Amino acid sequence: MTPTEEQAGESQVQNVLFIMCDQLRWDALGCVGHPFLDSPNIDALADRGVRFDRACVNGAVCGSSRMSYYTGRYVVSHGARWNQVPLEVTQKTMGDHLREIGVPAVLVGKTHMQADEEARERLAIPANSPEWLFLSECGFTAEEHDDGLHPDQRVKADLPYNDFLRSNGFTGDNPWHTAANSVLDENGELCSGWLLRSAPFPAVVPDELSETAYMTDRAIEFIRTAGDDRWCLHLSYIKPHWPYVASDPYHALYAGEEMPAPNRTDSELETAHPVLRALHKSRIGKAMSRPQTRQLVLPTYLGLIKQIDDHLGRLFAEMDRLGKTKDTLIVFTSDHGEYMGDHWMGEKDWINEEVVRVPMIVVDPRSQADVTRGTVSNELVEAIDLLPTFVEALGGENETRTQWLEGESLVSLLHGDPGAERDFVVCEADWGFLEMSHHVTDMNAPRKRRATMLRTDKYKYVLSEIGPNLLYDLDDDPEEQTDRIADPTLQSVVSELHEQLFSWFRNRRHDTTVTDRMISATSEPGSTAKRGIPIGYWDEEELAAGKRGELY
Repeated sequence: MTPTEEQAGESQVQNVLFIMCDQLRWDALGCVGHPFLDSPNIDALADRGVRFDRACVNGAVCGSSRMSYYTGRYVVSHGARWNQVPLEVTQKTMGDHLREIGVPAVLVGKTHMQADEEARERLAIPANSPEWLFLSECGFTAEEHDDGLHPDQRVKADLPYNDFLRSNGFTGDNPWHTAANSVLDENGELCSGWLLRSAPFPAVVPDELSETAYMTDRAIEFIRTAGDDRWCLHLSYIKPHWPYVASDPYHALYAGEEMPAPNRTDSELETAHPVLRALHKSRIGKAMSRPQTRQLVLPTYLGLIKQIDDHLGRLFAEMDRLGKTKDTLIVFTSDHGEYMGDHWMGEKDWINEEVVRVPMIVVDPRSQADVTRGTVSNELVEAIDLLPTFVEALGGENETRTQWLEGESLVSLLHGDPGAERDFVVCEADWGFLEMSHHVTDMNAPRKRRATMLRTDKYKYVLSEIGPNLLYDLDDDPEEQTDRIADPTLQSVVSELHEQLFSWFRNRRHDTTVTDRMISATSEPGSTAKRGIPIGYWDEEELAAGKRGELY
């Protein structure tokens, strides 16, 4: 399918560059107002496009969030509710939808997708077949697939990046771990980057050999060799996700800065909610809540972001040189945020703004988007909105995908038309896979170890399957420090939000073999008679009238 006439012009969208960072907080960018972090290349994207200030992910951990990005579906719909949970082979992904309009989805970096091996065996799909390669890569053509996270025993260390490091003199079974994500400490001893005390020291590898530099190089290489072919390139950085290790000079760029105080109060530790108590006293929660941890780790985390920004500058300059900027839709976002000690927690896995709210910048090169360039949108948008945006921008039709796609295209917002405003966004959190779940008493119900957040302009309501529900008034308490669920003056609000969430659950799209067009065609007056099913007609005259659509 070719682009529509409306899109066909001097600046039509030929390609999509879909940039994702891992564990990047929404507020950790210069264009958002960070007090000292310098991110000029990402900020330049915001100057050329729209920065969506209230963009939210749909899953509170890497795997579930990314599968929502890649399918355009909520977690409860696609089913991959945590890391290492396989994505069902029946789920259509970005690769499927874009392939239908003649645009391949290409991967450089991380997906955190787990293939459904049980289904492959059950359906007798050969492991080395092109069909299985497509399914196992989440519909992407993998120029470079690297999920990192080594030496995880579940993950093979045979990465091309490891081969690259060996070719540059870093030997061993897994230089990803021993060089790229390890340091030489104050005594000159090799120290794993997984240990928080390693954060202030530089990585063993220099910047030009870092993961961030390497993935950027691979993206540049792909764009150079693609020529005039159309593409959607998913450049998915592993950083600033832990291990919190940065190459020189990025490890020390912000070491002398005064770090912002954590968003937390002592009263939050007095919560009666069993899940929050467990998150507070978990190993990660305690570690990341130490003042010395934040002072040592946060500068490195910010340095990793600066490193990404610098290398994106190289990529954008090359796109300018190749003439690709003028016809490429560019998106910059993250799969979720990071607590870094806020609310007495570490990592992610729960539903505070520090986790569910992410940066999202979209640059549409077409002239129709000139009216919104450099603006900030306060619309509530979700991760699942990007896939229908890509489909529309590349010339496809979302109307034919209503049984699959649960998000809404952002194209109208990019072109200055507000369209239908969303009343709320939803994020799902599944904490049952975490070791902290053992601090929660109800251990006989593993499928109940989850929560669902509904966020409106003013309120955040959390339906917790274990423990009481939660309510935050975001106008009065934007830091989410006070739970108002028991406030007698807000019970009507709680009831309304609960009904909204219930309605949302009832309207999920599990009947993916049924299209809206199929329903409309089948229910059209006279359709049964025309198909030769003359039920309820008295005689030939009535049947003829029925076929004309006069009787139903």
